[in-house]
Amino acid sequence: MLRYTLRRILIAIPTLLVISFVIFTLLDLAPNDPTANLPTTIPLEVREQIRLSLGLGEPFLIRYLKWLHQFFINEPLNLLQAATGIEIGDAGERLRLRSWVTRSPIVDLIVERAPQTLLVVGLGYLVGIAIAVPIGIISAYRKYSWFDQIGTLVSMIGFSVPTFFTGLLLIIIFSVNLNWLPSIYDTTLRVTDWASFTAQVKQMVMPVAVLGLYNAAQISRFMRASMLENFNQDYVRTARAKGMSERVVVFVHVLRNSLIPVVTVIALGVPTVFGGAIITEQIFRINGLGELLISGIQGADIPLVQTLTFIFAVLIVAFNLIADILYGILDPRIRYD
Repeated sequence: MLRYTLRRILIAIPTLLVISFVIFTLLDLAPNDPTANLPTTIPLEVREQIRLSLGLGEPFLIRYLKWLHQFFINEPLNLLQAATGIEIGDAGERLRLRSWVTRSPIVDLIVERAPQTLLVVGLGYLVGIAIAVPIGIISAYRKYSWFDQIGTLVSMIGFSVPTFFTGLLLIIIFSVNLNWLPSIYDTTLRVTDWASFTAQVKQMVMPVAVLGLYNAAQISRFMRASMLENFNQDYVRTARAKGMSERVVVFVHVLRNSLIPVVTVIALGVPTVFGGAIITEQIFRINGLGELLISGIQGADIPLVQTLTFIFAVLIVAFNLIADILYGILDPRIRYD
């Protein structure tokens, strides 16, 4: 397992370098001008000085290598210093990835927005998993029962209906008509007492419900299909013939093998938690990473979009590796060495 993990990490390094080059190239070739939003009264020579100050006067390859150096060396050193107080090198002379629009360090913007995304979108993902797994198990065990029929109907609705429609529907019902829940998420709210805790829970209910329904609909279908496939295997009939209880057959033998393909779906969905559910964050005005990416695209903030997109790519590669490692844990027949 250790050799396999090290080998996959070594393969991931050139993979991420290729991905970073493609992302940087495509966004660099996109039609954008950081001075486009400036007043038209600013002279052309001043605009050119601004572009040069942003490093746009250097060749493409030099800008790409500088971006890699800032992403893989400078920013990790800054994070290490902020977390532990250990300073390696001259922090004052260390170039950082900065937003064209705000001129703020991009990593600082991500660290500022990440808690909102992890709290709301992450909780919605966990709620979806907690709902999907038992529904998938019961639906497969009681195939074609009324529970399975209702579960299938709800799953199809949850997976087919877009999140922006579900979000708007909940806002109309619970915010406009009933006035039970706030329609806009207050990112400045701090939990200090019971009243603020209640307000925090209320404003999280609708976005978590929207994301939980969407994720549960997808994962429950995979869970049901995987369980049904394993119920027809010879080892299940053998276990029942040996007199094992139905609980042992379902939860020890069938469930463990059924979780293998489901783990892939869950693991590959985790990066979307860090990326944020962009549409849902826009509907409920959650000031998270999804909203940060949208604002970067709208403002032609190329360094911000490049960095966020590459972080999402790193997370996808990392959780692919985690899913493969979990295969070996869930199924002892799988050997990597």
